[in-house]
Amino acid sequence: MTNTDTHLPVLFHETLEALNIIPGGIYIDGTFGRGGHSAAILERLGRAGRLLAIDKDPDAVTYARRMFGDDARFEIQQGSFADLQRFSDAAGVDGQVNGVLLDLGVSSPQLDRAERGFSFLNDGPLDMRMDNSTGVSAADWLKVAEADEMAQIFKTYGEERFARRIARAIVEARIEQPIVTTRRLAEIVSAANPSWEKGKHPATRCFQAIRIHINRELDDLKACLDQSLRVLAPGGRLAVISFHSLEDRIVKRFMRDAERGDRFPAGIPVTEQQRNSRLALIGKAIKPSLREVEENPRARSAVLRVAERKQ
Repeated sequence: MTNTDTHLPVLFHETLEALNIIPGGIYIDGTFGRGGHSAAILERLGRAGRLLAIDKDPDAVTYARRMFGDDARFEIQQGSFADLQRFSDAAGVDGQVNGVLLDLGVSSPQLDRAERGFSFLNDGPLDMRMDNSTGVSAADWLKVAEADEMAQIFKTYGEERFARRIARAIVEARIEQPIVTTRRLAEIVSAANPSWEKGKHPATRCFQAIRIHINRELDDLKACLDQSLRVLAPGGRLAVISFHSLEDRIVKRFMRDAERGDRFPAGIPVTEQQRNSRLALIGKAIKPSLREVEENPRARSAVLRVAERKQ
């Protein structure tokens, strides 16, 4: 059951501890991936426990059904965690969930399979869709996007300093030949980037930005976080692992604001109940140990934040 198709979950033990799993509890793994966290949750659940998993990737869903399909405590739904409440409603667990886990970003199998088009290290079709059966691929978007739009995406989602310069280079290159492979896009971006960061591929930020845009990752995250407050039972835990500052900023702000509660003008006395604080932060942000980063370099930017639904 614990075979996770070579994907090593980041902050594995810390995340399981943060979820505070009870044997008869109900849990949602909003980013199944290759099931590393789901397998561990199931091992800690008793016969009355339940686990609902969600993933956009049809390959992940197929894998989940093959690995855990015989376990009556488990079910998998294909889709976005932006539909968290709809899935919990359908499962009959809305407002009863003891823990929601979001392990954001791209799984190792997605990165390592060239045909998925996520990686600039493995040449393949320029796709980048989590669900490659629907939506617009990265190649199709780059074929029609204006330079200003691309520059805005690179700057906003990739925090790329040379966004405008890179966008112009893409427009010029696609006139000569359509950009349909990861290698060609990486070469164009690298050539247009005048300042390479030590230890980081010059195409990293643009690839990240395109992936986030194509999959609506930040919009989906915001929607899911809002819905988690209605899905969780009192005392239920929300655990989110993010991999870049844009994600972490959204998670940090959401948890902080939910803990602070409603805003009132200065000087007006309010009770705790009137303040409507909905979450309590559990500890500080957790980052991988040096040993974990050495064993799994993809863990280096991970941050785990945890909060608990108030009564």
